[in-house]
Amino acid sequence: MSLDSTKADDIALVIEEAIVSGELEPGTVLRQEQLSEQFNVSRTPIREALRRLAALGLVSFVPNRGVRVRTISREDLHEAFMVRAELESLATEVAATRMTPEALDELEAAETRFTRVSQELRAKEPGEERRSIMGEWVRANHAFHDVIYRVADLPLVEQLAKSARRTFSGPAVWAPGDHSIDYLYARNAEQHRAIRQALVAGSAAGARALAREHVLSSFVLLETILEQVGATPRDWQASRAGR
Repeated sequence: MSLDSTKADDIALVIEEAIVSGELEPGTVLRQEQLSEQFNVSRTPIREALRRLAALGLVSFVPNRGVRVRTISREDLHEAFMVRAELESLATEVAATRMTPEALDELEAAETRFTRVSQELRAKEPGEERRSIMGEWVRANHAFHDVIYRVADLPLVEQLAKSARRTFSGPAVWAPGDHSIDYLYARNAEQHRAIRQALVAGSAAGARALAREHVLSSFVLLETILEQVGATPRDWQASRAGR
């Protein structure tokens, strides 16, 4: 692997994290010359990093305008959640037959962390206070599900599910919402607990059903957030009206 290719990998990971954490909002223009200065590299690894992010669906190349962080519609988001719901429920079902005591301990620790961060989120005031913790909330959420993916050991399923997950990670962080939707955040954490308990019991069918329900209800959380704050993708309201 060439040095430029290695640099491109590193740069792509940093930009991906900025998109997922909400630091780079949908529609943000990414200029190659600025990124080149920021990372102190030539434009070659910058171009390669942006191509990799485009392949992941995180940015898009706009003719004569450069590269933008992807702005997506309600239909895009809904489809991504449906895809992830089916794939994640499959991975969770398989993981139920492969769980070890060590993996269950790791899953419990991940659930505990997510519950704690969810409680801290609900305790904060809307606006910048909540934005400050949303990146941690998303990472804690991913960590819980990543234990399940690893135990299931279905590389293609994991790859496709995480690709779908990337579609909506950014918008979820970008608009954390206010206290009126705290119950949805609480329900999200409760669903993690229910999934873990089904895995502890070795109930493959139960874990699958709970995982699917969890992902689909997470779409309700994101949809409610985006409608509430009004900080939506440009075509969100139009797509809502046409459904």
